[in-house]
Amino acid sequence: MDAIAIIPARGGSKGLPRKNVRPLCGKPLIAWTIEAAREARHVGRVVVSTDDPEIAAVSRAVGAEIVWRPEPLAGDEVSSEAVLEHALAELGIRRGALAFLQCTAPLTLPEDIDGTLTLLAKADTAFTATPWHGFPWRQASCGSESNPALHSLVPVGHSAAVRPRRQERGGLYLEVGAVYAMDVAGFLRARHRFFGRVRAHVIPKERSIEIDDAVDFLLAEALLRRRLQGEKAGRLPRPLAALVMDFDGVLTDNRVWVDQEGREAVACHRGDGWALARLKEAGVSLLVLTQESNPAVLHRCRKLGLPCIAARGDKLPALRDWLSQRGIDPRTTAYVGNDAPDVPCMLFSGCGIAPADAAPCAQQAAQIVLDAAGGRGCIRELAELVELAGVGRGAGAAHHR
Repeated sequence: MDAIAIIPARGGSKGLPRKNVRPLCGKPLIAWTIEAAREARHVGRVVVSTDDPEIAAVSRAVGAEIVWRPEPLAGDEVSSEAVLEHALAELGIRRGALAFLQCTAPLTLPEDIDGTLTLLAKADTAFTATPWHGFPWRQASCGSESNPALHSLVPVGHSAAVRPRRQERGGLYLEVGAVYAMDVAGFLRARHRFFGRVRAHVIPKERSIEIDDAVDFLLAEALLRRRLQGEKAGRLPRPLAALVMDFDGVLTDNRVWVDQEGREAVACHRGDGWALARLKEAGVSLLVLTQESNPAVLHRCRKLGLPCIAARGDKLPALRDWLSQRGIDPRTTAYVGNDAPDVPCMLFSGCGIAPADAAPCAQQAAQIVLDAAGGRGCIRELAELVELAGVGRGAGAAHHR
């Protein structure tokens, strides 16, 4: 199966203005859905239908094609089906598989798209859904027009006199507007998304968030950030026996103050000091590896109880020697660096890590790019990842070769 994915994204959004390009965890909202579609195994083309130049530019930048939507199809009352029909006509597509995706569901994974499309082998249309155990009510009669709370309510799909337990209310699913898969020919005949045999691809509740307002956006941001941190933590060596780090640009913000006598001073983050103590408790061997001869480096390392090596020339030979002397496998080592001299060490280690403001060459060499900048708590963030992954406890003593 080689489906076409169509993502409608108009410029006008009243609930949350400009939400389709609003930054979410470092990317425009629509980019998350486009990237998920491009990574899906069963999607061959990704198309965004839009009337908005900024949405078009952002979408092209992350690999989507653009179908320009005419003004009559850009209003609040226009159905998604009408937009899909227009896009298919513009692309000259009348058969095959269609994945209708909504960029307001940014937690959608490639496997959610693939799983929904796979159901077309036994169905005409499929959609994402999540288990649901709610008790819906609807208005039965009008009360005061000025006070909707006075409206009379009646239960829907359950009895007001009987309250079954959660485990007794199985078999109910809530439609999630993340992925709709359809046979194109059938859709063009029916002109709506649910026709013929309908199946549901069940996804967990944490991926079912749909963004309509600011509260939804905050919930999606929290869940997505948690996922991203989990992904970063999963790249750490198992076990993590050693953490080696540069000083300038990692434990400092890479700036230096010089007074009239030529004395230099640097700024460090106290949270990093706390984090280093936590890493020691987790059994991780620590080392500062620098090319800097500034006495401030030695003073700070001494205060933190960190061994420090001032390498003359390339750092990699010094790193090799230090690991060899302690019998530590480089594959169980993480190296935090911020610039070109650190790149060989980052590539040699089991996991190269870069602060958020590291030089491009260091970020490209890194398996993990932290959200925090050097000297701004990046080691604290790393310690939290180690704790999240559970890879450091006792590693320093138990996993030397």
